[in-house]
Amino acid sequence: MQEEKPKGREIDVDKIDLDRMREKTADNPGLLPYAHTSGSAVVRPEDMNRTVARSLSAMDQQTGMQMDQIMTQMKLLADQAKAIQNRKLISERIYRADLRFEPLIGHIYYLYQKNGKDLVSLVAPSEWGRSARKNLDWVASLRLLADHTWEVLDLSEEIPDIEI
Repeated sequence: MQEEKPKGREIDVDKIDLDRMREKTADNPGLLPYAHTSGSAVVRPEDMNRTVARSLSAMDQQTGMQMDQIMTQMKLLADQAKAIQNRKLISERIYRADLRFEPLIGHIYYLYQKNGKDLVSLVAPSEWGRSARKNLDWVASLRLLADHTWEVLDLSEEIPDIEI
């Protein structure tokens, strides 16, 4: 006795429309931007809003870091410019002072006020005798730089209205 196998749905080959089937199949299914069979891998389109948001966030972070770096550099340059401007103002004051010798580059000199007028001296405040010290108010210790501007090494705290 033979067991009968269950019969599946029989296909009538004469009723198959080959042209219509050809329209519904791809010649190169690997090149399709979507799954071409039910067993194919799921292809989901990228969420472009999320991609754009990530790109914008990365761009903001990177440009923010670069702007911070440039701002730091600008502040440094501004501080350097201010230091040069201050050195120029100090130098102008010293060259208007009573200066009875030719100062040498790299040497230390002393700025004093005597009766409201500026005086540049080779003598340090500690080197004066008692009588001369009474008439002089020490303002600053200075060094002549190679560009003939003056660097303030030490400044008097006793004279509050010094404009250096």
